Amino acid sequence: MKTIKQLAIIGSTASGKTSLSIKLAHKINAHILSLDSLAIYKEIDIVSAKPSMKERDTIRHFGLDMILPNENFDVSTFIKLYHEVYAHCQKEGKNLIIVGGTSFYLKMLIEGISQIPTISQSTQDLCSSHLQNLEKTYQWLSSLDPHYMSSIASKDRYRIEKALQLYLQTSLIPTEYFRQNPPKPTITAPLPIYQIVWEREQLRQRISQRSHIMLKQGLIDEICMLEKKYTRTPNCMKSIGIKETLAYLDGKYDKKTLIEKISTNTARLAKRQTTFNNSQFKILNKGSLEEFERVLLMR
Repeated sequence: MKTIKQLAIIGSTASGKTSLSIKLAHKINAHILSLDSLAIYKEIDIVSAKPSMKERDTIRHFGLDMILPNENFDVSTFIKLYHEVYAHCQKEGKNLIIVGGTSFYLKMLIEGISQIPTISQSTQDLCSSHLQNLEKTYQWLSSLDPHYMSSIASKDRYRIEKALQLYLQTSLIPTEYFRQNPPKPTITAPLPIYQIVWEREQLRQRISQRSHIMLKQGLIDEICMLEKKYTRTPNCMKSIGIKETLAYLDGKYDKKTLIEKISTNTARLAKRQTTFNNSQFKILNKGSLEEFERVLLMR
Protein backbone atom coordinates (compact mmCIF):
# COMPACT_ATOMS: atom_id res chain seq x y z
CA MET A 1 0.00 0.00 0.00
CA LYS A 2 1.11 3.55 -0.72
CA THR A 3 2.79 5.35 2.17
CA ILE A 4 1.23 8.76 2.68
CA LYS A 5 2.75 11.94 4.04
CA GLN A 6 1.35 13.14 7.35
CA LEU A 7 1.72 16.18 9.56
CA ALA A 8 -0.13 17.66 12.52
CA ILE A 9 -1.16 21.25 13.25
CA ILE A 10 -2.01 21.95 16.87
CA GLY A 11 -2.48 25.02 19.01
CA SER A 12 -4.87 26.66 21.39
CA THR A 13 -8.45 27.59 20.64
CA ALA A 14 -8.78 30.47 18.12
CA SER A 15 -5.17 30.20 17.01
CA GLY A 16 -6.00 29.84 13.30
CA LYS A 17 -5.45 26.10 12.88
CA THR A 18 -8.50 25.53 10.70
CA SER A 19 -7.77 28.14 8.04
CA LEU A 20 -4.10 27.11 7.82
CA SER A 21 -4.98 23.42 7.49
CA ILE A 22 -7.43 24.03 4.65
CA LYS A 23 -4.96 26.17 2.71
CA LEU A 24 -2.25 23.55 3.23
CA ALA A 25 -4.55 20.68 2.25
CA HIS A 26 -5.03 22.30 -1.15
CA LYS A 27 -1.29 22.67 -1.57
CA ILE A 28 -0.25 19.13 -0.62
CA ASN A 29 -3.35 17.24 -1.87
CA ALA A 30 -4.51 16.16 1.58
CA HIS A 31 -7.56 15.12 3.57
CA ILE A 32 -8.04 16.60 7.05
CA LEU A 33 -8.67 14.68 10.27
CA SER A 34 -10.09 16.85 13.05
CA LEU A 35 -8.71 16.66 16.59
CA ASP A 36 -11.69 18.38 18.19
CA SER A 37 -13.70 16.76 20.96
CA LEU A 38 -16.72 19.04 20.37
CA ALA A 39 -16.81 19.33 16.57
CA ILE A 40 -17.21 15.54 16.43
CA TYR A 41 -20.87 16.04 17.38
CA LYS A 42 -23.68 16.65 14.95
CA GLU A 43 -25.80 19.77 15.59
CA ILE A 44 -23.09 21.40 17.74
CA ASP A 45 -21.96 23.83 15.07
CA ILE A 46 -21.64 27.39 16.32
CA VAL A 47 -20.23 26.74 19.78
CA SER A 48 -17.68 24.25 18.42
CA ALA A 49 -16.53 26.76 15.77
CA LYS A 50 -16.32 23.91 13.28
CA PRO A 51 -15.69 25.01 9.70
CA SER A 52 -18.82 25.43 7.60
CA MET A 53 -19.26 23.49 4.37
CA LYS A 54 -18.25 26.65 2.49
CA GLU A 55 -15.13 27.08 4.63
CA ARG A 56 -14.12 23.46 4.07
CA ASP A 57 -13.71 24.49 0.45
CA THR A 58 -13.96 21.04 -1.22
CA ILE A 59 -11.41 19.56 1.21
CA ARG A 60 -12.68 16.35 2.75
CA HIS A 61 -12.83 16.55 6.54
CA PHE A 62 -13.01 13.55 8.83
CA GLY A 63 -13.93 13.65 12.51
CA LEU A 64 -16.70 16.23 12.10
CA ASP A 65 -20.45 15.60 12.55
CA MET A 66 -19.96 11.93 13.38
CA ILE A 67 -22.17 11.27 16.40
CA LEU A 68 -25.13 12.77 18.26
CA PRO A 69 -24.57 14.74 21.47
CA ASN A 70 -26.03 11.93 23.60
CA GLU A 71 -23.63 9.34 22.16
CA ASN A 72 -20.24 8.52 23.66
CA PHE A 73 -16.90 8.97 21.96
CA ASP A 74 -13.51 8.10 23.40
CA VAL A 75 -9.88 7.80 22.36
CA SER A 76 -10.20 4.17 21.23
CA THR A 77 -12.98 5.23 18.84
CA PHE A 78 -10.76 8.03 17.56
CA ILE A 79 -7.89 5.64 16.88
CA LYS A 80 -10.27 3.41 14.93
CA LEU A 81 -11.32 6.49 12.95
CA TYR A 82 -7.68 7.31 12.24
CA HIS A 83 -7.13 3.85 10.70
CA GLU A 84 -10.19 4.35 8.49
CA VAL A 85 -9.01 7.79 7.38
CA TYR A 86 -5.50 6.52 6.66
CA ALA A 87 -6.99 3.77 4.46
CA HIS A 88 -9.03 6.39 2.59
CA CYS A 89 -5.90 8.43 1.97
CA GLN A 90 -4.00 5.42 0.66
CA LYS A 91 -6.84 4.42 -1.65
CA GLU A 92 -7.36 7.94 -3.00
CA GLY A 93 -3.70 8.96 -3.22
CA LYS A 94 -4.09 11.70 -0.62
CA ASN A 95 -1.84 12.95 2.15
CA LEU A 96 -3.17 13.63 5.66
CA ILE A 97 -3.26 16.68 7.90
CA ILE A 98 -4.24 16.05 11.53
CA VAL A 99 -5.47 19.29 13.09
CA GLY A 100 -7.21 20.50 16.21
CA GLY A 101 -7.08 21.50 19.84
CA THR A 102 -7.68 18.17 21.55
CA SER A 103 -4.04 17.16 21.45
CA PHE A 104 -4.61 14.26 23.84
CA TYR A 105 -5.92 12.28 20.85
CA LEU A 106 -2.73 13.03 18.93
CA LYS A 107 -0.61 11.95 21.90
CA MET A 108 -2.49 8.64 22.01
CA LEU A 109 -1.92 8.10 18.28
CA ILE A 110 1.80 8.49 18.87
CA GLU A 111 2.08 6.64 22.18
CA GLY A 112 -0.73 4.13 21.65
CA ILE A 113 -3.42 2.61 23.86
CA SER A 114 -3.94 -0.90 25.14
CA GLN A 115 -6.15 -3.29 23.20
CA ILE A 116 -9.51 -3.66 24.97
CA PRO A 117 -11.17 -7.12 24.90
CA THR A 118 -14.56 -7.72 23.33
CA ILE A 119 -17.24 -7.41 25.99
CA SER A 120 -19.70 -10.33 25.86
CA GLN A 121 -23.45 -9.88 26.16
CA SER A 122 -23.49 -11.74 29.48
CA THR A 123 -20.85 -9.34 30.83
CA GLN A 124 -22.85 -6.35 29.58
CA ASP A 125 -25.97 -7.68 31.32
CA LEU A 126 -24.11 -8.26 34.58
CA CYS A 127 -22.56 -4.82 34.29
CA SER A 128 -25.99 -3.21 33.85
CA SER A 129 -27.15 -4.93 37.03
CA HIS A 130 -24.20 -3.59 39.02
CA LEU A 131 -24.65 -0.08 37.67
CA GLN A 132 -28.14 0.20 39.09
CA ASN A 133 -26.30 1.29 42.24
CA LEU A 134 -23.51 3.46 40.85
CA GLU A 135 -22.15 4.58 44.22
CA LYS A 136 -21.89 1.04 45.59
CA THR A 137 -20.22 -0.18 42.38
CA TYR A 138 -17.73 2.69 42.46
CA GLN A 139 -16.81 1.90 46.07
CA TRP A 140 -16.42 -1.80 45.23
CA LEU A 141 -14.14 -1.11 42.26
CA SER A 142 -12.16 1.37 44.36
CA SER A 143 -11.56 -1.31 46.99
CA LEU A 144 -10.34 -3.70 44.27
CA ASP A 145 -8.17 -1.20 42.40
CA PRO A 146 -7.67 2.03 44.37
CA HIS A 147 -4.83 3.22 42.11
CA TYR A 148 -6.86 3.08 38.88
CA MET A 149 -10.14 4.30 40.34
CA SER A 150 -8.51 7.31 42.02
CA SER A 151 -8.50 9.05 38.63
CA ILE A 152 -12.23 8.42 38.04
CA ALA A 153 -14.92 10.62 39.60
CA SER A 154 -17.55 8.83 41.66
CA LYS A 155 -20.33 9.99 39.34
CA ASP A 156 -18.55 9.39 36.03
CA ARG A 157 -20.86 6.60 34.94
CA TYR A 158 -19.20 6.11 31.55
CA ARG A 159 -15.68 5.50 32.90
CA ILE A 160 -16.94 3.44 35.84
CA GLU A 161 -18.81 1.24 33.37
CA LYS A 162 -15.68 0.78 31.25
CA ALA A 163 -13.61 -0.25 34.30
CA LEU A 164 -16.36 -2.60 35.45
CA GLN A 165 -16.70 -4.23 32.04
CA LEU A 166 -12.96 -4.80 31.88
CA TYR A 167 -12.87 -6.44 35.32
CA LEU A 168 -15.95 -8.61 34.79
CA GLN A 169 -14.78 -9.74 31.34
CA THR A 170 -11.15 -10.54 32.22
CA SER A 171 -11.19 -11.08 36.01
CA LEU A 172 -8.25 -8.67 36.13
CA ILE A 173 -8.36 -5.30 37.84
CA PRO A 174 -7.69 -2.52 35.30
CA THR A 175 -4.21 -1.78 36.67
CA GLU A 176 -3.13 -5.39 36.18
CA TYR A 177 -4.84 -5.70 32.80
CA PHE A 178 -3.03 -2.66 31.42
CA ARG A 179 0.26 -3.90 32.89
CA GLN A 180 -0.16 -7.14 30.95
CA ASN A 181 -1.39 -5.33 27.81
CA PRO A 182 0.86 -2.30 27.31
CA PRO A 183 -0.05 0.32 24.69
CA LYS A 184 1.09 0.01 21.09
CA PRO A 185 1.71 3.17 19.02
CA THR A 186 -0.56 3.77 16.03
CA ILE A 187 1.74 6.24 14.27
CA THR A 188 5.26 4.86 14.27
CA ALA A 189 6.93 7.00 11.58
CA PRO A 190 8.24 10.48 12.48
CA LEU A 191 5.34 12.93 12.48
CA PRO A 192 6.06 16.66 12.01
CA ILE A 193 3.99 18.63 14.54
CA TYR A 194 3.46 22.37 14.07
CA GLN A 195 2.22 24.32 17.08
CA ILE A 196 0.77 27.77 16.41
CA VAL A 197 1.68 30.19 19.19
CA TRP A 198 0.34 33.66 19.94
CA GLU A 199 1.29 36.40 22.35
CA ARG A 200 -1.12 36.12 25.27
CA GLU A 201 -2.97 39.40 24.82
CA GLN A 202 -3.35 38.91 21.06
CA LEU A 203 -4.89 35.49 21.63
CA ARG A 204 -7.29 36.93 24.20
CA GLN A 205 -8.45 39.46 21.62
CA ARG A 206 -8.99 36.72 19.04
CA ILE A 207 -10.96 34.67 21.58
CA SER A 208 -13.12 37.66 22.52
CA GLN A 209 -13.80 38.41 18.87
CA ARG A 210 -14.82 34.82 18.24
CA SER A 211 -17.15 34.86 21.26
CA HIS A 212 -18.94 37.91 19.84
CA ILE A 213 -19.20 36.26 16.42
CA MET A 214 -20.71 33.09 17.92
CA LEU A 215 -23.38 35.15 19.67
CA LYS A 216 -24.28 36.94 16.41
CA GLN A 217 -24.41 33.62 14.55
CA GLY A 218 -27.09 32.27 16.88
CA LEU A 219 -25.27 30.67 19.81
CA ILE A 220 -28.19 31.07 22.23
CA ASP A 221 -30.69 29.50 19.82
CA GLU A 222 -28.32 26.58 19.21
CA ILE A 223 -27.94 25.86 22.93
CA CYS A 224 -31.72 26.13 23.46
CA MET A 225 -32.21 23.53 20.73
CA LEU A 226 -29.55 21.23 22.18
CA GLU A 227 -31.01 21.44 25.70
CA LYS A 228 -34.53 20.78 24.50
CA LYS A 229 -33.46 17.81 22.36
CA TYR A 230 -30.78 16.21 24.54
CA THR A 231 -31.25 17.75 28.06
CA ARG A 232 -28.21 18.87 30.07
CA THR A 233 -27.08 15.32 30.87
CA PRO A 234 -24.54 14.53 28.09
CA ASN A 235 -20.90 15.36 28.88
CA CYS A 236 -20.67 17.66 25.86
CA MET A 237 -23.34 19.90 27.45
CA LYS A 238 -20.75 20.83 30.07
CA SER A 239 -18.36 22.24 27.46
CA ILE A 240 -17.17 25.84 27.40
CA GLY A 241 -19.66 27.99 25.54
CA ILE A 242 -22.52 25.64 26.35
CA LYS A 243 -22.40 25.75 30.16
CA GLU A 244 -22.15 29.55 30.20
CA THR A 245 -25.09 29.90 27.81
CA LEU A 246 -27.16 27.56 29.98
CA ALA A 247 -26.33 29.78 32.96
CA TYR A 248 -27.49 32.79 30.90
CA LEU A 249 -30.74 30.98 30.11
CA ASP A 250 -31.15 30.36 33.85
CA GLY A 251 -30.99 34.12 34.38
CA LYS A 252 -27.57 34.16 36.04
CA TYR A 253 -25.93 36.40 33.40
CA ASP A 254 -26.84 39.15 31.00
CA LYS A 255 -25.47 38.97 27.45
CA LYS A 256 -22.43 41.12 28.22
CA THR A 257 -21.47 38.85 31.12
CA LEU A 258 -22.16 35.79 28.97
CA ILE A 259 -19.57 36.88 26.42
CA GLU A 260 -17.11 37.77 29.17
CA LYS A 261 -17.54 34.36 30.84
CA ILE A 262 -17.11 32.45 27.57
CA SER A 263 -14.03 34.51 26.66
CA THR A 264 -12.44 34.10 30.10
CA ASN A 265 -13.03 30.37 30.29
CA THR A 266 -11.85 29.88 26.71
CA ALA A 267 -8.65 31.79 27.50
CA ARG A 268 -8.09 29.49 30.47
CA LEU A 269 -8.63 26.49 28.23
CA ALA A 270 -6.11 27.92 25.74
CA LYS A 271 -3.53 28.17 28.52
CA ARG A 272 -4.12 24.54 29.51
CA GLN A 273 -3.86 23.44 25.88
CA THR A 274 -0.53 25.23 25.48
CA THR A 275 0.82 23.73 28.70
CA PHE A 276 -0.24 20.25 27.59
CA ASN A 277 1.35 20.62 24.16
CA ASN A 278 4.61 21.93 25.57
CA SER A 279 4.89 19.13 28.12
CA GLN A 280 3.62 16.12 26.16
CA PHE A 281 5.36 16.30 22.79
CA LYS A 282 9.11 15.81 22.60
CA ILE A 283 9.60 17.60 19.29
CA LEU A 284 7.47 20.60 18.34
CA ASN A 285 7.89 23.11 15.54
CA LYS A 286 6.67 26.32 17.19
CA GLY A 287 5.83 29.46 15.31
CA SER A 288 3.27 32.14 14.61
CA LEU A 289 0.41 31.66 12.17
CA GLU A 290 2.14 34.06 9.81
CA GLU A 291 5.43 32.11 9.98
CA PHE A 292 3.75 28.78 9.28
CA GLU A 293 1.80 30.21 6.35
CA ARG A 294 5.10 31.34 4.91
CA VAL A 295 7.01 28.14 5.68
CA LEU A 296 4.32 25.60 4.80
CA LEU A 297 2.47 27.32 1.96
CA MET A 298 5.32 28.95 0.12
CA ARG A 299 7.80 26.08 -0.01
